[in-house]
Amino acid sequence: MKALVVDGEWNPRKNYPLSKEEQTKKRANVGSQVWKNTRFEIKDVSVPNLRDDEILVRIKSCGICGSDTHLYETDGDGYIIFSGITELPRIIGHELAGIVEQTGKNVRNVKTGDWIAAESIIWCGMCQACRSGSPNQCKSIKLMGLSADGAFAEYVAINERYCWKINDFREIYSEEEAFDIGALIEPVGCAYNGMFIVGGGFHPGAIVVVYGAGPIGLGAIAMAKIAGASQIIAFDIIDERADIALEMGADFAFNTKKMGDCPPGEKVMQLTKGWGADIQIEAAGAAPLTIPEMENSMAINGKIIYLGRAATTTSMHLDNLVSGANKIIGARGHSGYAIFPSIIKLISNGKLELKKMITAKYPFAKIMDAIRASSERTDGKILINI
Repeated sequence: MKALVVDGEWNPRKNYPLSKEEQTKKRANVGSQVWKNTRFEIKDVSVPNLRDDEILVRIKSCGICGSDTHLYETDGDGYIIFSGITELPRIIGHELAGIVEQTGKNVRNVKTGDWIAAESIIWCGMCQACRSGSPNQCKSIKLMGLSADGAFAEYVAINERYCWKINDFREIYSEEEAFDIGALIEPVGCAYNGMFIVGGGFHPGAIVVVYGAGPIGLGAIAMAKIAGASQIIAFDIIDERADIALEMGADFAFNTKKMGDCPPGEKVMQLTKGWGADIQIEAAGAAPLTIPEMENSMAINGKIIYLGRAATTTSMHLDNLVSGANKIIGARGHSGYAIFPSIIKLISNGKLELKKMITAKYPFAKIMDAIRASSERTDGKILINI
């Protein structure tokens, strides 16, 4: 089968405290500190052999994630931008939907011909974090497409536990549309997890501010709208993404590079008549720039949900958290807590509309053109049809 394989040079930075486990497994906990000079190549590889609890999925649609772009992009020293767990070489891609081609003998809940979407957080189910109900914090976690083979390929083998049926999409979408929408569940699930699970949700009428109108930020906007936010304000640095934010349900969207002497935090205070934001989503991965603005525009009992993963630090005046009874919360992943089935039900019943997130589609043969386009950051979601 055809697959997009990414390889690179294992070359830990001199000041990076490489662990023995990382060295032994050649798996970096912080990819941007270890891997450099990545190479992308479409290769002929073997169709995966199934384990008894796995299903073989014929991939129909797979989205390009920011993490895929961050494997392609490098800094001035040639190191990748992605700051999470990375093990190369790997078939990349993890925002997938497809058709069940074959099932292992112990598979019970799906059958050949089912349409499915799948989680990309490969949690073990046995560590204390998993058994305590926190699969996204699994101590033996693998990330599909980053530390385990992914879905920019004709087929992928996935444990049944990570797969969710989207057969009901047949009733409201064409086949192509159904798989395209199915591929969006993974990034939208990250927004759902951050806002409603880890972040604890918000009361209808809350004011929601989103920094970064990429796919996760757009998912947060869509979820905030149907959850009853009274006002949704979005910020990005690219006009096209600000426009998509408006289409997805934001009441206001601004290009921060064109705001003159009015910084985002001040704009939030103006638009909310001095109250501030009840919940703010950092989906830009630019904490040194966004956190100070969020800090200056928090409502009483306000929350900052940090989703835009980046290996960076920034300062905060912690007394503001005390005086305002405010919170800053980090979140990763989309597994557990009925996240996938909840999103599937919202889509199936016409409550959650995601099609406007999709701004470009490419055939698999032109996947490198798509990845290069993703680095421009003018699109919402770019999909690869396989």
